[in-house]
Amino acid sequence: MTVPQPERVDDPAAASALTPARRPPVWRGQGRAVAVVALGGGIGATARYAAGLLWPTPVGGFPWATLWVNVLGCAVIGVFMTLLAEVWAPRPLVRPFFGTGVLGGFTTFSTYAVDIERLLDAGRPRTGLAYLAATLLAALAAVWLAAATTHRLLHAIGRIR
Repeated sequence: MTVPQPERVDDPAAASALTPARRPPVWRGQGRAVAVVALGGGIGATARYAAGLLWPTPVGGFPWATLWVNVLGCAVIGVFMTLLAEVWAPRPLVRPFFGTGVLGGFTTFSTYAVDIERLLDAGRPRTGLAYLAATLLAALAAVWLAAATTHRLLHAIGRIR
């Protein structure tokens, strides 16, 4: 059995038509967005860290600070995204700065996973599973309630119909 060979193209114009177009580099034009996400992330992560210092979790204890940081961050995301969708068309870097950066750095689902592991390692599997479910349900409820409340308030004050 022979392997088919591609046809030889002697015409340079035809050869260039067969050459796939080069993609522009992924980072081209993204420097400002990456910078504002990094700046916002630093602000959000600093606020989260401060919350942990103000409300530390004892070894084997329930991680209330992480739970409330995640719930609060999700509620703010609900308000922010509703305002963007209903009223405000912000400058292009506002959403990456605040939504992805600040709120992404503030909410901490990686710490949430570590907290669950710590509770399991401390011999508290029920508490760990309760924390897993409570955070998920409370975060989803916070987004929904904040978005719905913001929408209703905007409607009540006449900003939307």
